[in-house]
Amino acid sequence: MAVTHHVRSNSFPSRPHPQAALVEDHLIRFRSSEAASTSSSSCICQRLNGLQDLHVSIYDLLQLPFTQQSLAQEKNKKSIEQILDGSLRLLEVCNIAKDALYQTKEGLNEIQSLLRRKRGDLTSEVRKYLASRKSLRKSLEKVMKGLKATENQSSNDEALAVLEEAEAVTISAFDTLLRFISSANSGKWSLVSRLMKQRRVSSCEGEDIEANEFEQVDNAFTMFVEKKSKQSFKVEDVQSLEMTIQDLEEGLETLFRSMIRIRASVLNM
Repeated sequence: MAVTHHVRSNSFPSRPHPQAALVEDHLIRFRSSEAASTSSSSCICQRLNGLQDLHVSIYDLLQLPFTQQSLAQEKNKKSIEQILDGSLRLLEVCNIAKDALYQTKEGLNEIQSLLRRKRGDLTSEVRKYLASRKSLRKSLEKVMKGLKATENQSSNDEALAVLEEAEAVTISAFDTLLRFISSANSGKWSLVSRLMKQRRVSSCEGEDIEANEFEQVDNAFTMFVEKKSKQSFKVEDVQSLEMTIQDLEEGLETLFRSMIRIRASVLNM
């Protein structure tokens, strides 16, 4: 989803407070990395870390007296209400993403358990996993359609401008994350061609890495069900996906706590 950012080269005065300058620096670096990077797991984890740094710096900015005085002005009441509404939506989306990861991880754990015991109906468990993923994909698609920045936001207040931009970049990052989890592009090629052709993308640092781990496992499990052969998927791929999920869960949990702190600070004003 394309998100329009209000790029503000003069978001702060010529001699801004060091904390305000730090926030602006985080915003600039995040937008630059977002434009240059791809939707690989390593890049998405880096974006979550970048968002975490941004939100921590915004929280510190909100603790400054001049920021609190500015936001407490009556003329900013409507904008503050919009920001609070937006923050609540972002917290909900963050929880949805965490639930999606947990649901996928639970399904993988059941399959791994059957593989370790070497008994049980593996095909049935894989079918159950694929059905869960299909349902999950539909749910996430609805969430992604509802993701959008609050309209008509173009505040002249520096603190408000920062909060508005933070919402926009967070929405963009969540949209990319949900597409990654749901393998939103998996329907563009045939299953066989995707498995025969090992798609590779450039990571944030420029090296080659394998494509979406969620998509790889989904495709391999589908082939397993069709062929009923364990050789259709590698245990290493399942383990790789589990590690990716763990990294994403940790990043989301840390970011969630930071967003809660910011929302509480704004509410206290």
